[in-house]
Amino acid sequence: MIPFGTRLRRAMDTRGPLCVGIDPHASLLRDWGLNDDVAGLERFTRTTVDALADRVAVLKPQSAFFERFGSRGIAVLEKAVADARSAGALVLMDAKRGDIGSTMAAYASAFLDEGSPLFSDAVTLSPYLGFGSLRPALDAAAASGAGVFVLALTSNPEGAEVQRATAADGRSLAQLMLDRMAAENEGARPLGSVGAVVGATLGDTGADLAINGPLLAPGIGAQGATPADLPKVFGSVVGNVVPSVSRGVLRHGPDAAALREAAERFADEVRAAVSGSRDRDG
Repeated sequence: MIPFGTRLRRAMDTRGPLCVGIDPHASLLRDWGLNDDVAGLERFTRTTVDALADRVAVLKPQSAFFERFGSRGIAVLEKAVADARSAGALVLMDAKRGDIGSTMAAYASAFLDEGSPLFSDAVTLSPYLGFGSLRPALDAAAASGAGVFVLALTSNPEGAEVQRATAADGRSLAQLMLDRMAAENEGARPLGSVGAVVGATLGDTGADLAINGPLLAPGIGAQGATPADLPKVFGSVVGNVVPSVSRGVLRHGPDAAALREAAERFADEVRAAVSGSRDRDG
């Protein structure tokens, strides 16, 4: 069993450090000339997976946009996960789950159990019921060679009131979570399998992001950040960043060639930003 961190590092090195979100919200379906129904959802998702799964490192379906269509939407999601993984992409399920006890274990079973039709290479989690509440998911991921990405410093303005609040020992709650992630990744090579979500729009975070794990960076493209911003946000650990782009790529659909060109352009810009940062740092 090859751990997720190892597989992610390999995918980033060979396919480029880019994650493309699959976010079939109503306005994008309309922009593609599709109806906001299950048929439109299926067409949108199939086109995106067929265009990108054989070339990008990570595809990140947002579960909510499939769940809103009930069981038929979940069926589309199941097929997308299977097809994307079959084509060689790593699938990160953007579900942002967080709960306690048996409920957290059930979420873990849904996304991190190899027998589940929604089994993904990794899943996003929310730690703000306490990092320890994530233990069932952390254990399930370790058992199946999967990974998790834990919300740390998100780009939405509402997040700051919780994430930047001060814990009893003086650390921000986000730093407390980051330190727990670093402990989970201790000794892992070349990269741990417990990642953090840190918005690319934040500028200098003031946090220690050296968690020996991947750093998912949403906000590139439509939210205003560019690949050139990554070194400023992530500093010396910019080489572990997985920038996430959704609308910046998806708006070029439904033409498959245009989707591929957009993804390749973002990946090239990220490579250039990371390489330039390394050159400046000597």
